[in-house]
Amino acid sequence: MEIKKNTIPNNTVTRKMTDLDGRTGNIYESVAIIAKRANQIGVDMKQELTRKLADFSSTTDSLEETFENREQIEISRYYERLPKPALVATEEFLEGKVYFRDPAAEEA
Repeated sequence: MEIKKNTIPNNTVTRKMTDLDGRTGNIYESVAIIAKRANQIGVDMKQELTRKLADFSSTTDSLEETFENREQIEISRYYERLPKPALVATEEFLEGKVYFRDPAAEEA
């Protein structure tokens, strides 16, 4: 996933409403598009994390193995430091990287 390469801030940024509704003409449509993209990004990140952590899973977990598995802890910390999916989706939307279509406009 290309989130690692981006320079998206980890904190909240105040945005102008006119920036968000510029492409759709409606702030609610823009927020719905951003929310759907954030869900997609979140699912992708979760699948990627699960794949990486599956390498460390074993059928018999002892208490000692749980505390000594530093690589697993580092992977988890790395994903915790990544920007949240909503911030990534908002940046993608503002940069014009999100594809969306309006079914109502296509019918007319």
